[in-house]
Amino acid sequence: MQIDRVETYPMLYRLPKAYGDANGYKRYRTSYLIRLITSSGIDGWGEIIDWLPTLDRGFQDRITPYLLGKQATDRLNLVDVISKWHQRSAAGVSMALTEIIAKHAGLSVCDLWGGKLHQQIPVYASFQSYWEQEDWMERSIRLVSEQISAGHKQIKVKIGGRAIAEDQKHIDQLMKAIPSDVLVAVDANQSYDLSHARFWERIFTRYPNWMWLEEPMPLDRTQEYEKLRSAIEVPIAGGENLVRCAQFLPLYQSGALDIAQPDLLHTDGIDAYRTHLQVARQFGYRVSPHSFDGSLARLYTLFAQACLPAWSKMDTDPIEPIEWDAMENPFTQLFPLQPVNGKVSIPDGVGIGIEPDWELINAMRWDGSVYV
Repeated sequence: MQIDRVETYPMLYRLPKAYGDANGYKRYRTSYLIRLITSSGIDGWGEIIDWLPTLDRGFQDRITPYLLGKQATDRLNLVDVISKWHQRSAAGVSMALTEIIAKHAGLSVCDLWGGKLHQQIPVYASFQSYWEQEDWMERSIRLVSEQISAGHKQIKVKIGGRAIAEDQKHIDQLMKAIPSDVLVAVDANQSYDLSHARFWERIFTRYPNWMWLEEPMPLDRTQEYEKLRSAIEVPIAGGENLVRCAQFLPLYQSGALDIAQPDLLHTDGIDAYRTHLQVARQFGYRVSPHSFDGSLARLYTLFAQACLPAWSKMDTDPIEPIEWDAMENPFTQLFPLQPVNGKVSIPDGVGIGIEPDWELINAMRWDGSVYV
């Protein structure tokens, strides 16, 4: 089980038209895959998110030489060392090593973890709501309507990137345009202070079909989250950028959140990520994971959610949904899965149970040119 070869696949796609959220516009989408191959021929895939030029150089110059010759079974030690150098690379390496162990045992990843509790996982279609063109509201509503027609019953849209009055006009028009049985989350990307976040109660009281308000304020303002949670009826969600479980603890202990949203790509690896899920459950919180970047990371998020005990005893609420990127992004199909009526079936094959799309990988290979 010695690691004999490390392959890297940096990929870039330039968007014909930029779209974005409160953090700014995206003009390209990227993906960085790694493939570890053992001396016995067993391979495992991992995924990392970061700026490609520095990520590729750092991985090839430091992490690849470190991994060569190591035992794939020494996963925890290898990931621990790499996390001290580059935490996001540790997340990708942990995925690849997990798949190698599962394949060596002749098991699926879920079976390696003790077996899945859910065969299907609900997903919510996640949108970037802003375009540079003046008709951005119409574009947003049209894109959401298309995904609802395709079977999605849960969606997330962005706020916080425009003046509150303009954002509220957009959301009000959207809510009137979609069926009343479609559940809606709004994500502010930490754009507000407490007083401005409370302005959204005006919109929330008009409609019953809300999932949550996501990260209205910087997440370190625990006391403000406590006050907001007591002032509005819509659940509050957040946590995509919190790396370690300890960062969630003040939010859990003070009752500042309703729904935790860890992101695998932002943690120290798949083992640490699964601990995030279990700790949230121990505190009695719902977990609806963030997974906007990365087809493979999203697949591992589905695996972890499939192995997570249900939050409640209600048959109508067996497991929380995970995020599903609904924007133009070819990399969502690197490890192709397709929702049916807003749910994704968990693959049963050995390892991750899916082969990567080599044609897409080769077509989107980054040539090393500057792209910002």
